Amino acid sequence: MVNLAPDARRSAPTARPPRTATRPPGPLEQLRGGRLARRLPQLYAGLVLYGSTLACLIRAHLGNAPWDVLHQGIAGHLGVSIGVVTIAVSLVVLLAWVPLREMPGLGTISNAFVIGLSTNLGLAFLHEPHSLAVRVTLMAAGIAGNAVATAMYIGARLGPGPRDGLMTGLNQRTGRPIWMVRTSLEVAVVALGWLLGGVFGVGTLLYAVLIGPLVQRLLPLFTVTGLAEQPADDT
Repeated sequence: MVNLAPDARRSAPTARPPRTATRPPGPLEQLRGGRLARRLPQLYAGLVLYGSTLACLIRAHLGNAPWDVLHQGIAGHLGVSIGVVTIAVSLVVLLAWVPLREMPGLGTISNAFVIGLSTNLGLAFLHEPHSLAVRVTLMAAGIAGNAVATAMYIGARLGPGPRDGLMTGLNQRTGRPIWMVRTSLEVAVVALGWLLGGVFGVGTLLYAVLIGPLVQRLLPLFTVTGLAEQPADDT
């Protein structure tokens, strides 16, 4: 063991691990990041497109998106529109953010309301086709369009959707991989929704398999860069 001289001991700095973690920006920081002339239109266009493409999947009647299997099942029992249930479930999911200490943003609150309203609007304009070819086309358009919509609203960087935040919050709290958390959540909501009468089918399976890779490819095209975000403080 090497003994340091008194002067050397006094001058030796106290070891402190480098700070690498950063705090996610809060709602005000997200807005202060700048480039709102692009981010806000992209956010709301993405949310409207998201709801409209969910309506395509519902009208195709070949299997809804996983959460919409649950929404449709609940809506059928309560006698209300699927958009109303979508909004209600979003607000319930946001309550789960409290113990997970997730931080909502403008995009989070907008997601909770705009998607449900635009889903109802899309269903009002779309009618269920009888031709299988048209139904398959609607299903494909719904999945592809939903991937674009997801990349748009996430890329605006104004806060994740309620279900996205639940997934990432559980990932951080449990240490389980994202894919495992997401799969567990979606299997649970699909099973419950199917028992309640929601439509589960090939569209549900294709959505679950394809949406992740499609969003991963599209996200770099829509992610807004060059934002001024406040770094984490010492605490």
